[in-house]
Amino acid sequence: MGFFGRLSIAIEPMLCGLVFGVITFGVFVAPRLSPQWVNPDIVVIAPVFGLGVLGSALWALCVMFAPARALAHTLRPIYVVDGYIRYRTRDTGSADDSNGYIAVLTDDRIVACEWPTLGEIELPNATRPALCEFSEYGGVHSIDGRSTGVLPSRMPALGVGMHSRKEEII
Repeated sequence: MGFFGRLSIAIEPMLCGLVFGVITFGVFVAPRLSPQWVNPDIVVIAPVFGLGVLGSALWALCVMFAPARALAHTLRPIYVVDGYIRYRTRDTGSADDSNGYIAVLTDDRIVACEWPTLGEIELPNATRPALCEFSEYGGVHSIDGRSTGVLPSRMPALGVGMHSRKEEII
C-alpha cells in the first residue's frame, strides 16, 4: 500500500470533493442562469455542500499524510559508517512489543542512530565492529555487506510484483 496505493484510495475523497464543489458552485449560479425555474433562496443550502468540500479535502489529506511523509523520508541520505553495531536489551521506556534496540556507532563509539526492534526473543547486550549502511527513517539496510531485509534486493519496475503471492498463501 505504498504512496500510489494510498493515492488510488484518495481518489474517492477527491472525487467526492469535486462533486460537492460543483454542487456548491451550481447552487450559487443556478438562480442567475434560470431565475424562472430556480428559487433564489436555494443558496441557503450552499454551506452544507461547502462543508462537504472541506470534509472531503480533509479526508484526502488524512489518507495521504503518512505515505507522503514516508516518500519525503526516502529523499534523505543513506549513510555508510565503518564503526560498530550495538544491540541492547529493552529499557523502562520500551514498548510492550519491543525486544530491544539496535544502534549504529561511529568508530569513536558515538551513537549515529538507534532504533527499537520488534520480536519475542530479547536482544543481547553486544557490540561488534561492522560496516553499516543505514538511513534515519528506514533503519539498518546492511551490515558488513549483508542485507538486513529492510530494503528489497531487487526493485521491479514501479514496485509491481515485489511481494510474491505464494508467500502470502503458504
